[in-house]
Amino acid sequence: MPTWTALTTLMGKGPAETLGEALEELPDAPTGVGVFEVEDGSGLWEVGAYFTDQPDEIALTLLTTAFGAKPFTVSELPETDWVAHVRRELAPVEAGRFFVYGSHDADKVPSDKHALLIEAAMAFGTGHHGTTLGCLRALDRLADEGFVGKRVVDVGCGTAVLAMGAAVIWPDQVIASDIDAQAVEVAEANLAANDMSARVHVVEAAGFDHADLDGPFDLIFANILKGPLVAIAPDLSARLETGGYAILSGILNEQADDVAAVYTSLGNNVVQRDMIGDWTTLTLRKTMN
Repeated sequence: MPTWTALTTLMGKGPAETLGEALEELPDAPTGVGVFEVEDGSGLWEVGAYFTDQPDEIALTLLTTAFGAKPFTVSELPETDWVAHVRRELAPVEAGRFFVYGSHDADKVPSDKHALLIEAAMAFGTGHHGTTLGCLRALDRLADEGFVGKRVVDVGCGTAVLAMGAAVIWPDQVIASDIDAQAVEVAEANLAANDMSARVHVVEAAGFDHADLDGPFDLIFANILKGPLVAIAPDLSARLETGGYAILSGILNEQADDVAAVYTSLGNNVVQRDMIGDWTTLTLRKTMN
């Protein structure tokens, strides 16, 4: 059956979350509500809702007035086989020696690539997003240059695809961490699906706040966002050994200079800057303590 979406934006996390709760209390309640930060540094948040029947636009207008939000944009979506759609959109991704795929594309795995299975239901961090793809390419380049990671950590690991990428090419165990318990479960499920549970140790932690994350590390992945990257910069730099590398992403192109400046001030040199679409991946090397 067709469905409808209603989307709006407003300033601030608190008001956005409250508006989302108000949407759920409508007489003709939506089937789902999402509240997301717009990742452009503007402070705007997007609030969206899905309806099985056309929503009451008068009720939506009253909500925008009450919360100071922009008018809702209401759209009708045609009937769609979403499983087939997602599978088409999440075609396999190649990043140098790595091949990231869903189980529906298992017959397409080339014999000369390191295959990493990530299901479509766990889409962020599959390699399709420019930040993850940039990190995989940076990892592939370091390996081509002869670097071998012996103490590797993936901070904010999400699906753990970066940790798996490191573990599949180097012999030592990799550590992965995430602040979100559900992300840790997703990471562990992906590791099991790839028969890599013994190769990657996953912990739940905010930043480096865990005994297993004391370091020192010779390679640190941090594919998060500008704010958290800046916040953890002192801890990350302190745990990166001299001569070691950090691969940072989740950075909008216009934010890259600011992030680079923070890490440079802590003794890290930018050795590579890659842009994929709106996103930049920075590869840094620590030159001093």
